[in-house]
Amino acid sequence: MLGFETSDDCAVYRLNDDMAALLTIDFFTPIVDDPYDFGRITAANALSDVYAMGGRPLTALNMLAFPCSLGADIVGEVVRGGAEKVTEAGAVTVGGHTIDDKEPKYGLSVFGVVHPDKVVRNRGARPGDVLFLTKPVGTGIWGTALKRQLVTEDDAREVIESMATLNKAACEAMVEVGVHAATDLTGFGVLGHLQEMAHASGCAAELSLATVPLFPRTVEFAEEDVVPGRTAEVISWANGFVQWHSSQPRNLWMKVLCDPQTSGGLMIAVSEEAADQLRIGLEVRGVEAASIGRFTSGSPGVITVI
Repeated sequence: MLGFETSDDCAVYRLNDDMAALLTIDFFTPIVDDPYDFGRITAANALSDVYAMGGRPLTALNMLAFPCSLGADIVGEVVRGGAEKVTEAGAVTVGGHTIDDKEPKYGLSVFGVVHPDKVVRNRGARPGDVLFLTKPVGTGIWGTALKRQLVTEDDAREVIESMATLNKAACEAMVEVGVHAATDLTGFGVLGHLQEMAHASGCAAELSLATVPLFPRTVEFAEEDVVPGRTAEVISWANGFVQWHSSQPRNLWMKVLCDPQTSGGLMIAVSEEAADQLRIGLEVRGVEAASIGRFTSGSPGVITVI
């Protein structure tokens, strides 16, 4: 069993010498109008916690809070999208619970398994480790652009499909190689989740701004202050541990690096010797990952942006 001190992505409960249970729960309000896409994205996001810890999802329970006025057709599309993702993950939807609520919400409680000796935690990175990210950044900014009707869901199709993509292949690649640490990129943005990894590992980190993969127009929207409301809170926190050595404007790029993500990629710490093997393993599985920095010696949790 794990404690709460390092904010790991799942609860872990050892069942026997060969198997541990991974338990997680995640849900949120709609970030797109299409109910089917909302279901796919939400399910992929919830399943991601199991993948971040090197596990395999087995079952999922639906959690639905919807106003009855929306009708069974819309709710059915949400559930269909979620169920398809659970099936794609090789897991089974085994039930759930619904309530009548004015604000729609959907999510999953996921049960998975992993060998107790092969749990991938968000701590364990070592100085010299290479940092990989397996999806582009900018989902929060694009979601805000959608809410403000600056773009259509057709315009955002690349972003939507990325959020609906499982981190299953990325998980398989990192487990095959054997990595030191990992987490999935969600609500605390690149800098927030990297700080959690570095601090928990007793390391500092260096982030190469030019190598961070972005969705098109992400910087453009950030320049126009099209960012989620929570971004300012994340920036305020991150200012306490970020050292800015980049020639790019800090005020602009902090909005990008602190953009709260939905169903983002995996952030993976791997030894320099195994980095090429991981890169190849990701590529052959169709995962377009990027090396965005490395872990270093120094004050735990301090991030230098170059």
